[in-house]
Amino acid sequence: MFVDDLVKGFYDVVSKNKVLILVNYDVDAICAAKIFQYILRFDNVVYVLVPVKTTTELKKTYEEQKAGVKHIVLINCGGSLDIIDILEPEEDIIFFITDSHKPTDICNVYSSSQIRLLATPEEDEKIPEFDEIFRDEESSEDDSNSDEPNDDSNNDNIEKRQNRRRMRQQNAFIKRKERRNWEEKRKKLLFDYTQFSYYGRSSAILMYDLAWKLHRESVDVLWWGIIGVTEQFIFGKTENMRYLKEIELIGDHIGRICESTIIHNNLNSASQPVPSNDTTNLRIESEKDLLLALYRHWTIESSIRFSMFTAVSLKLWTVKGEKRLKQILAEMGLPLSESRQMYHSMDLNLRKQFFGMMEKMSNTHNLLNLTYPSFILYQGFKTRYQSADYVYSMIATLESNIHGNSSTECFYNTMDLLSRSKKNLLDEGIERAKWVLTNMFRHIQAALDMKQVILAGPFYYLIVQEGTLNSQHYSNPQLLVMLASFALRAQVASSNKNKNVRLPLIASAVLDSAKETCIVVGIPPITESLPRSFFGKAFEQVANKTSIDISLDYFDSSIATIQIKDRPTFFDALTALLS
Repeated sequence: MFVDDLVKGFYDVVSKNKVLILVNYDVDAICAAKIFQYILRFDNVVYVLVPVKTTTELKKTYEEQKAGVKHIVLINCGGSLDIIDILEPEEDIIFFITDSHKPTDICNVYSSSQIRLLATPEEDEKIPEFDEIFRDEESSEDDSNSDEPNDDSNNDNIEKRQNRRRMRQQNAFIKRKERRNWEEKRKKLLFDYTQFSYYGRSSAILMYDLAWKLHRESVDVLWWGIIGVTEQFIFGKTENMRYLKEIELIGDHIGRICESTIIHNNLNSASQPVPSNDTTNLRIESEKDLLLALYRHWTIESSIRFSMFTAVSLKLWTVKGEKRLKQILAEMGLPLSESRQMYHSMDLNLRKQFFGMMEKMSNTHNLLNLTYPSFILYQGFKTRYQSADYVYSMIATLESNIHGNSSTECFYNTMDLLSRSKKNLLDEGIERAKWVLTNMFRHIQAALDMKQVILAGPFYYLIVQEGTLNSQHYSNPQLLVMLASFALRAQVASSNKNKNVRLPLIASAVLDSAKETCIVVGIPPITESLPRSFFGKAFEQVANKTSIDISLDYFDSSIATIQIKDRPTFFDALTALLS
């Protein structure tokens, strides 16, 4: 069931005892966990925080950690699963779930005792009514038994007994027909409800709402919430209107929190001088920014070339696209020597004019929507960070194969990266993110040149061949989804056929070469204004109709794992299903 009051219905309950927090491996979940961790530490509440990547890990961790725990918080995991059926918990254990993966499992919605959903139901979620999905079997049996006659009257003649028997048979037939109709309607309702998977409101901003209502908010806590919202926007997990509504609400919080921080600092400086670059001199500002990845920490030329938006819009993988890049730099009056050195080392006047010049160029070079409302974190005179900088740094740090750490170590490093005292981790993550974006662009360039993005009727597909340069990094679901999204947009930009704009893409890469397994991800068409994926349901139907062993173990239903030898058969079955 849904929790109406986050303080009374959630925090006041979990803060009384030890809490187990299970967190998914994604940026939004980590930001939400960081905020919740901050609140619990403020109130000295004992907690255990464990990252989980799949349903299997969720079950294993629950069995290992459940001793002495009555309250379990799931962040971006478990919302779309029947938790009670999967974990089989004791009756006194309560699960509190905040999960941006939609749709929410219908059993979780109507569980009145052990499941508490922290996010309110969304307007377009269209949750079926209880009576349309669940039916009381006992009451229907009682109804059928209530028609049994009393045969203690021996005066009834045979004709009356026959009439009663016929009435009973007719009633039973009507009830069976009603039952079949109800089951058919229920099946259709459930299919329509679960047909598409998509993302709801950011869990990080929901946790910030909790901190605000508890009067535990700060500049840092608000910033973590902003990062969760930004991650959803950058990677197309949310529609533009939802993002604009969120930043409007965030703007109100910025005005309130940063103003109180300035007043507090001014009161301190009245009694004791405070250096202008002191770490307490924090503020967040809402600014229009460019969809250029990490440009404040990179060279302008590299940022334009390796950002997905500009690379696709200018077709920078082609010779003609490369010439257009040089033309844009020339029209802006930006010498190559300046565009090829780090942004912070550029001429001061060029830096001040860069945003305006790019905005002007966007109208003449097919770079519409190059700017978007974003947020900047200022800390004295130190380097300022855009919220997107944190997003890219966190994704690169989460990727365990790049620097040889285990997945768990990478998770905790990514969480530490959010602390201002661990700025070195943030900067290291930014450097790794540059490498990731560079490698991804080159992989897309090679795939298009070698025509590896193949049209299979109702969808495109791309297979990252084992043995190609840095192919092992795409065993990470997040990086494979980024690659697939880049590949689909690049392929559509390269194609001359308008109908191909409406096609989705499936990407696959080797997951474990020793076990001969591969990972498969599905990306919805780029024409979708509301990013909804039908691949979760499609994968499920292929699994039911074929003998292929398909594992839907990830919390995102549009990600599956199969044996490498089964991949051709899987694609054939998917083509037949979607044709």
